[in-house]
Amino acid sequence: MSKMYVVGIGPGGYEYMTIKAANVLKEVDVIVGYTVYIDLVKDQFPDKEFLSTPMRKEVDRCRLAFEEAAKGKNVAMICSGDAGVYGMSGLMLTIGAEEFPDIPVEIVSGVTATLSGASVLGAPLIHDFAVISLSDLLTPWEVIVKRIEAAAESDMAICFYNPSSKKRHDYLQKACDIILKHRSPENVCGTVENIGREGESFKVYTLKELRDTQVDMFTTVFVGNSKTQVINGRMVTPRGYRGVED
Repeated sequence: MSKMYVVGIGPGGYEYMTIKAANVLKEVDVIVGYTVYIDLVKDQFPDKEFLSTPMRKEVDRCRLAFEEAAKGKNVAMICSGDAGVYGMSGLMLTIGAEEFPDIPVEIVSGVTATLSGASVLGAPLIHDFAVISLSDLLTPWEVIVKRIEAAAESDMAICFYNPSSKKRHDYLQKACDIILKHRSPENVCGTVENIGREGESFKVYTLKELRDTQVDMFTTVFVGNSKTQVINGRMVTPRGYRGVED
């Protein structure tokens, strides 16, 4: 029986892919994904059949993958990072159950930008943290504001996905203004660009500096909690180990 895999390929570079994800992609017949993600894996798996759709064609992409599996092929739907973090696993499971119930689906986890970006910056997420997307394409901005408020007030570190676009050029500034109601302007923050890809870079800021910083969709933003420090140029959020008796 054919099988459907939903595979998180990590941030980009082949070396960031899990062994299981790489093995699945080696074994399947067809790899389906968003055009940009297909370009990230084509060179590593040149003997595969590749099918892609552009952004905002997610439902069509899922059906395309299942239709290939219905022909008796083993298929992988790929997502950047982890397929279950702003990825396709939920939609794939839903469409599979509704329209292709006889095709088994396996989710293969990957390294999401929250984790890979944090490792570039240092250790900003050692304690409790929240992950929030600033894209209001699928979530109303009013709901996003409530989530930022709750994370800021509870003093959690925050990781922002999709911090800016041409239509949302000031959304990170708005998010910082919300956080500044609960945090010091000197609160430690950081950004990582092109995680796991050519041109990877990071920078550490104060919250006040971050507010006036322009970023793009290839940037992941980290806001530390009130205890986060800068140590040798890296973000470090203490967990409190030194205050715990052996």
